[in-house]
Amino acid sequence: METSLGFGHFLANADGIARFILALMLIMSVGTWYLIVTKGVESVRSQRRSSAFLKAFWAAPSLDAVARHLRQSGVAEPFSHLVHHGFTAIEQHKAGRETRGLVDAGTPDEFLTRAMKRAIAQDKSRLEYGQTFLATVASSAPFVGLFGTVWGIYHALMAIGISGQGTLDKVAGPVGEALIMTAVGLAVAIPAAVAYNAFARSNRNTLAELNSFAHDVFTFLATGLKNAPQQGDVAATSERIIARVQARATA
Repeated sequence: METSLGFGHFLANADGIARFILALMLIMSVGTWYLIVTKGVESVRSQRRSSAFLKAFWAAPSLDAVARHLRQSGVAEPFSHLVHHGFTAIEQHKAGRETRGLVDAGTPDEFLTRAMKRAIAQDKSRLEYGQTFLATVASSAPFVGLFGTVWGIYHALMAIGISGQGTLDKVAGPVGEALIMTAVGLAVAIPAAVAYNAFARSNRNTLAELNSFAHDVFTFLATGLKNAPQQGDVAATSERIIARVQARATA
């Protein structure tokens, strides 16, 4: 009686190691697609929120209006997070003049620079969440599948040797089934590699825009920090910053 070959037959005759390899690649695949969906949705939402915030930021008449916008909409993406850290740094540095510690050490510009660098580092860490897993899957899944194939071919050849039937039809079927593991490994690795490259490119673009935006924010906030140290809130400081910027623009 002829025995039907295929993936079902392969699973039915797989040993413990082959089943472990398949389970491992299933976990890799589920994790990969979970990150693709969640990070993809979050990336689209973050880009929309960033565009809306930047539009509101550059249309705002003063930094006070930006501060009110942040209080109303919250900090939900990297650009508003950066501005929020800048505002917080100004208030913290002024409040810490009497009891200055290591956290307040340095000039006002240095303190503001450190705060903004921390904000960018936090956003970079958040944007890169899950990419190590994607890179690991993309680089290791083909070799895991290849190991499963080698293991399957080894057992297939051992069974053929014991049976003493080395005809082509007896060899091709088991070896072909063993190659399923390589195909599964590639099917797991390819989406992970594509997703990793796509997210890496998106993150590079976001961080480049964030660094460029940080220079503009630093100019606004550092001007207020130097020239209005007696002011304790963003509202009073922002009016003087905007006035000086407008004066330089019309000069």
